[in-house]
Amino acid sequence: MASLITALVTLFNCIIRLDATVNIPLAICISMAIVTVGYVLTNVAYYTTISAEELVLSSAVAVTYAERLLGNFSLAVPIFVALSCFGSMNGGVFAVSRMFYVASREGHLPEILSMIHVHKHTPLPAVIVLYPLTMVMLFTGDIYSLLNFLSFARWLFIGLAVVGLIYLRYKRPEMHRPFKVPIFIPALFSFTCLFMVTLSLYSDPINTGIGFAITLTGVPAYYIFVIWDNKPKWFQKFSDRVTTTLQILLKVVPAEDNVS
Repeated sequence: MASLITALVTLFNCIIRLDATVNIPLAICISMAIVTVGYVLTNVAYYTTISAEELVLSSAVAVTYAERLLGNFSLAVPIFVALSCFGSMNGGVFAVSRMFYVASREGHLPEILSMIHVHKHTPLPAVIVLYPLTMVMLFTGDIYSLLNFLSFARWLFIGLAVVGLIYLRYKRPEMHRPFKVPIFIPALFSFTCLFMVTLSLYSDPINTGIGFAITLTGVPAYYIFVIWDNKPKWFQKFSDRVTTTLQILLKVVPAEDNVS
């Protein structure tokens, strides 16, 4: 379930806001239909080809399925899996860098992250900052632990964001909304997210606690960049000097107001 929702969210994050009234509902319907049918057919193929015992014992079900069905051509499966991971990573880079870029423009992150390249017009600093974070995560050693303590924070905040949508639907009904969906859809989605968070707490409390601790590191950043208005002069000078130096090195400038 988590993989299915992740695929949908990654695709949705890559949608450009052009004629949102038409494009976003259309993209949601098409992507949900394609991904759901694909996942269902894949599982049907697994269960009709591999026995239940083999499914339990297999460390890579797709590879076992390919070896049973394709023989020597089973080597193609890891290649397609790698391409799928690359596509997901590509969508993640687009989505998360854009999130950093917008958060910086709102004053929630350092100013340098809101700047774009002078020639490519891409948020280069927001993209580059992802890589040291990724390298730190690679040193965890256990990919399953990494997925557990990161997915907890991810789905917690996605669920809370959708709960906020429901709250605003009732408290601010007059707000302009380019498109609306029936209220049961965000209600079901938020319930699913919070259910997965609760399941993570129950099944792996240690890694979930690590994920929660990582989330708390955002509190001092929020205090420094959002709440703390009367910063000392030495801090302002240091921040300006770092920003100017990075501007020169990366060849980036502040984006115009009409660029979003």
